Amino acid sequence: MKITWLGHASFRIEIAGQVLLVDPWLDGNPMLDPDQHQAATRGATHILLTHAHFDHVSDVLSLARQHGIPVVGQFDLMAHWEEHEKIETVGFNKGGTVDLDGLKVTMVHATHSTSFGSADGPKVPGTECGFMIAGEGHVIYLSGDTDVMADMKVFHDLHEPDIGILCAGGHFTMDMRRAAYAARTFFDFKTVIPCHYKTFPILEQSAEELVKALPGVNVTEPEVMTPITI
Repeated sequence: MKITWLGHASFRIEIAGQVLLVDPWLDGNPMLDPDQHQAATRGATHILLTHAHFDHVSDVLSLARQHGIPVVGQFDLMAHWEEHEKIETVGFNKGGTVDLDGLKVTMVHATHSTSFGSADGPKVPGTECGFMIAGEGHVIYLSGDTDVMADMKVFHDLHEPDIGILCAGGHFTMDMRRAAYAARTFFDFKTVIPCHYKTFPILEQSAEELVKALPGVNVTEPEVMTPITI
């Protein structure tokens, strides 16, 4: 398994023969150089979308068309896109599990917001979510944008994820302290990868607090376009 940070909350995950692009934000992403876009998306098989804020969704439709691959996300938006944007989708909802050619993905709750702008003001397509991704003998909890939730104990009890990809930049999501609390209180991760930080000055710039708060856990500060092999 290889987990590659594309900056901000975007990831490339190579697992169980699939290549997942998670919330791929390429154009305008200050952490990802334009000359890295092709390598970041090469061989992609699916796009996973947690919610519709611009820094998660703005490249999704173009990438789906370019690569001829499905977008996996909440039913309401997926159904709309399949009808009106003529792309392939896999629509499901919280608590549901889909099989992506042998890779099992379960949608779980998150607490945040979701919208994108239009000429008539903000549009709210469904609600925000996270994912449990099970393959190669591992379970990844991809938190999406969220705060700490008591629901996380349920996630652990049902899925027992050993890898946590956690938003931790603060202001819009959990900060490092809250992400550490969530990991320590509700989960038993072997590996934690922070994200949704460093992108802008308003966000946290270091994961040092997270590292210190989780002794015995492999907290890996990702580097853009440098694969983490598990």
